Amino acid sequence: MYRFSNTTLGYLNLLTLLSSIPLIGAGLWMTHSSSSLCTTSLQTPVTVIGFIILLVSLAGFVGSCFHIAFALWLYLFFMFLLILALLILAIFGLAVTTGGGGHEVPGREYREYRLGDYSGWLRHKIEQKEYWNMALGCIVGSKACADVQFWSPVDFLQRDLTPVQSGCCKPPTSCAYNIVGTMVVFDEDCYRWSNDSGLLCYRCNSCKAGVLEQVRRDWHNISVLNIVVVVFLMAVYAIGCCAFRNVRRAESEYPHSTHATMSKIHPRWDYHWLRWIRDRREDLY
Repeated sequence: MYRFSNTTLGYLNLLTLLSSIPLIGAGLWMTHSSSSLCTTSLQTPVTVIGFIILLVSLAGFVGSCFHIAFALWLYLFFMFLLILALLILAIFGLAVTTGGGGHEVPGREYREYRLGDYSGWLRHKIEQKEYWNMALGCIVGSKACADVQFWSPVDFLQRDLTPVQSGCCKPPTSCAYNIVGTMVVFDEDCYRWSNDSGLLCYRCNSCKAGVLEQVRRDWHNISVLNIVVVVFLMAVYAIGCCAFRNVRRAESEYPHSTHATMSKIHPRWDYHWLRWIRDRREDLY
């Protein structure tokens, strides 16, 4: 069990250590080469997560392979904090992504979205000028409405739309006009719509709702993934606890019982040096 837990922990941390290198590289690359608000907003968390994984994995690798109890203690401490943070983030993500999903439009393939269907926390964030300007910059930069602008009425009947396209690239389906061009169905977003390709429905609440629907879907998937990662990390944490216990036992000359011999265990890296110094000291005195 000693060799199994330490060897397994060493391989697992070597794998995560190597995987953190391209993650850090991706964050640094986005810092220097990206001009889009959508991507640059991710550079800091990606880089920070990469460095955290690198340091934690390094501590676990050194502690398990070189049998250093202090390094394993640091590894287990930060692993506990990481598991706790991911668990809290997953629960919070699942809580704020309730609701939404859109409303079916009769005779259409796409759905339409309403701002009031989403959690108060998400609505509060998207209505803040700073966050909305960033989201709007992402929408305009992605050119999500480029193709939709040239659709025919038949296309709107037969083709599907993404949440952002449904909310930002067209007026609500409820908007209707009589023969003289006067609006007969009241919807505030109908008055915000413009045929100008630079405006469209970017000022509409339906556009904000479409952005929140995309955020809700992505965040919900990430929260589910976080739960899976937490379960995996808890298994790794259990292996780390076994490795830490074995290393602490190896610090003693007789770790298991008074009749055990050192040939049956694998002492940590500094055991033989400390024993040689102790023997020399006994010879001198």
